[in-house]
Amino acid sequence: MSKSLAYTLSLLLLLMITITIAKFLEIHSAPIPEKKIVDEVATSYPKTIAPLIVEDTIHIAGYFNYIDSLVSQYDPLTNYRLTEHLLVNANPWIIDTLAHTDYYHMIQRDSFVFDQRKMIVFYPKNTLKIPDSLEAVTINTLFSKTNIDVNLPEYKLRIYRDSIPLYTMPIRIGQNKSKYLKMGDRITNLRTLTGEGHISGFQRDPDFYDPVTGKPFHYTTRDDGQLTLMPQIPWILTEINGAMNGQLIHPTTNPKTLGKAYSNGCIGVKESDAWVIYYQCPIGTPLRIRYDLQITTANDSIIILPDVYHRNP
Repeated sequence: MSKSLAYTLSLLLLLMITITIAKFLEIHSAPIPEKKIVDEVATSYPKTIAPLIVEDTIHIAGYFNYIDSLVSQYDPLTNYRLTEHLLVNANPWIIDTLAHTDYYHMIQRDSFVFDQRKMIVFYPKNTLKIPDSLEAVTINTLFSKTNIDVNLPEYKLRIYRDSIPLYTMPIRIGQNKSKYLKMGDRITNLRTLTGEGHISGFQRDPDFYDPVTGKPFHYTTRDDGQLTLMPQIPWILTEINGAMNGQLIHPTTNPKTLGKAYSNGCIGVKESDAWVIYYQCPIGTPLRIRYDLQITTANDSIIILPDVYHRNP
C-alpha cells in the first residue's frame, strides 16, 4: 500500500470517528422535556390517558381521600402536574353532585338528611376523565383569570373570569359591633374587614368551635327547626391586606341569615355555593372585599344601599 493511500484512509477513518462522536453527543445532550414545568412542553406533547372507572361507592366522608388517591395514582402518568382542582374541573358534574348535597336542596326534594357525610358522590362504574395536557393548560389558564369580588353592604360575592361575572352569590357578613370572643380571649371587632388579598388555603374537614364560648360542637339547628350533624364542606382561608386574621369564607347551615350582618366576621355562603367557590377559586385566587354603598344595576340605574356599618353618617 502506498504512503498516499494509507494517509487518505487514515483521514477517512478519523473523519468517520469524528462524525460518530458528534452524533453521540447530539443524541445524549439533546434537552429532554421535563415532566411538569411549562405549558409549552405539555401542549407540544399531548398525552391521552384512558378514563377511570370507579370501582367502589364513595361517600362524602371518604371523598377527599379518594380524590387524593387518584391524583397520586395518575400524576406520574401525566406530562403536567395533576391536581385535585384540575381533575374535578375536567369532570364538572362532580361539582354539581357535591353542590346538590346542600341540606335545603335535599329538603326541596322531600329528602331529610341528618348526616351529609353519608351521601354518595360516586357510584361503581361512574367514569372520570383524566384531562390531557391541552385541557390541563386550558383549565389552569382559566384559573389564572379568576378573581373574587365581595361588596359587603350589597351582601353579594361574585366570581369573575377577567371582567365577566360567572357567579353571583348571596352572603352574610360580620355584625356591626364588638364582642368578647373566648377563642381570641379579647374584645373583637365583628365587622368584616375590607381590603385586597387572595385565597390562602382550605380546611377540607374543619372542626367546629363556638367562637363565643370556645367550645366544640357537632350539631346544628336548621332553619326548619331540624337538628342535623354539621356537614363536611370546605372552609376557605383568606389573606387580606397581607394578614391572615381568621376571616374565612364558609358555608352557613342557616341560609335565612344571608343578606344580614349576622356573623362573627366571616363571610357566610350557602352550602352549595361553598363547593363552587372551592373548586372555581384555587389557592392564590385574588380577592377584593369592598364597602361600596352606591351600585349600578343592569339597566344603569343607581341604587344607594343601607350603610350597615354606619361608615357615612
